[in-house]
Amino acid sequence: MHNQDPNNYWEQLERLEKLIRASELKAGVLFSFHSLILGLLADRINNFKSYFAESQLLMILAGIWLAFVLTSIFYCFKCFRPQMEFKYTKNVFFFGDAVNKFGGIEDYTKQLMKVCGSKDELFQQLSEQIHAESKIITGKFKSVHNSIKFFGLSFLMLIVMLFIILAKV
Repeated sequence: MHNQDPNNYWEQLERLEKLIRASELKAGVLFSFHSLILGLLADRINNFKSYFAESQLLMILAGIWLAFVLTSIFYCFKCFRPQMEFKYTKNVFFFGDAVNKFGGIEDYTKQLMKVCGSKDELFQQLSEQIHAESKIITGKFKSVHNSIKFFGLSFLMLIVMLFIILAKV
């Protein structure tokens, strides 16, 4: 019935795995930038205390900046821990199912061989795996996008605060 090549499914899964790693790399880089900026500011906070003490506007902007930073960091963490609430039948290719839903190794091996021996079942279960990973990737990239957006806003807020401080000097 199927003239499809299962390698196409495996290649799609491999591509999706690369996208997962790419999104997590981006989130890690963003988190590193936040750590660097927060570290630099913490080291030099005494240099700026007087400016903040004299300006309620700077205090408000600093609060907004911190809210942007924390929101961006939240989305970084969300990328690393996506919500996986899927309703699929038992699937030999889902790592959680492979460990928990097929009994011991012998039962799992038999089921895996059965699925791999039937093109219909194989394509069905590979399709479900592709669908599940696509949903995960969609969530991860939304989180990375939001993290980048709030990182940009926090950086913009730092520049505004710096211009205000420089204007007072």
